[in-house]
Amino acid sequence: MLAVGPWNLSASAASAKSLGVVVQAKSAHLDFAEAAMGATVYSGDAMDTDEGGALRFRVGSSQIYLTPVSAASVEEVANVAHITMVKGTVGFSTTSPDQLELETPAGILRGTPGQTAFGQATILGPQEMLIYAYRGNIVLDNDGEFHIIPEGKAYRVTISDEVSATSSDDQPIKVHRKKRRKLAFILIAGGAAAAGLLLWHNIYPSPSTPE
Repeated sequence: MLAVGPWNLSASAASAKSLGVVVQAKSAHLDFAEAAMGATVYSGDAMDTDEGGALRFRVGSSQIYLTPVSAASVEEVANVAHITMVKGTVGFSTTSPDQLELETPAGILRGTPGQTAFGQATILGPQEMLIYAYRGNIVLDNDGEFHIIPEGKAYRVTISDEVSATSSDDQPIKVHRKKRRKLAFILIAGGAAAAGLLLWHNIYPSPSTPE
């Protein structure tokens, strides 16, 4: 058992696909261990940050970041890095929008093909969130229903499931839930673009400014 055990652990680790590398970590966890700069991010990893923490990792030419008290998971789906939000705030920046996607309670966020994209989502509650498009237009895919978040805009989104009900005299009401959500968008005025530019410079510092 002792001889075979280490071999099984090595084989298991080798089977997990490397997706990226951590480039910033503070009071953060990766796969339930303390995250450190330079750590490898594998498909299936979970990640979270504590109060005052931050985590940023690179996937190819793209970057994903978590702000304080946030959590997400990452996996590869059809050669795309698929990030699933759990709580808090998760953002992404990419020069290759077909390289990654961010799953939120309102649907999947992607960049517009052929454009640099920098977006962010914040979960406010079970049926409410914020979506920011700091650079480039961001596409929200609600199970085939597409919404464009224009560059420089931020929206508060409320979410409810679309349901239908049927009944008869001798049968109780049956509720059939659809995957597509019913979304309502409220434009947030001011502040979003300026905050986004600050984040953009923090993620992509100029050559004259050390990271």
